Amino acid sequence: MTVMGVSKFERFFRAAAGLDVDKNELKRYGDFVDAKLYDLLVVGQASAKANGRDTVEPWDLPITKGLQESVHRFRRLDEEVELKPILEQLAVHPPLDRTPTQETEERYPEIIGGLSVALAETFKIMYPDIKNPQTSHWEGVTAVFDRLL
Repeated sequence: MTVMGVSKFERFFRAAAGLDVDKNELKRYGDFVDAKLYDLLVVGQASAKANGRDTVEPWDLPITKGLQESVHRFRRLDEEVELKPILEQLAVHPPLDRTPTQETEERYPEIIGGLSVALAETFKIMYPDIKNPQTSHWEGVTAVFDRLL
C-alpha cells in the first residue's frame, strides 16, 4: 500500500472508532479482510449452488442486518476519508467453484468497508479504553468475527 494509502487507513480507523493504528497493522488488517470476504463468498457459493446457478449473485452473500448497517456507516465515513479506491485493490479472492458476477464483485469494496467499520467498532466494544490495538486485541476481535461470519 502506498504512503497515501497508509495515511487514509490510519485516518479511517481514527474516524471510525478513535483507534490509532499504524502501517504495521496493515498485514493483520489485510489478512482479516481477505479471510472474511472469502468466508462470505464460500457461503454465497453454496447458496448459488443450492439454487442451481453457476454464478454468485449479490443476494447470495450472507450480508446480515448488522453488516449492512456497517456498510452504510462506511459510505458516510468514506465521503471524508476516501478509502474505497484502496479497498478496491484489496477486493481479490481465490478461484471459486461458482464465479461471482460483475455486480457481485463491484460490491466488494463496500462490503470490505462495512467489515472494516464493524472491525473498528468491535475493538471499542470489547476493549473500550484501547487506543492502539495489540496482538491480543486483534486475536480477540478476529475470534468473534470467525464465530459470527
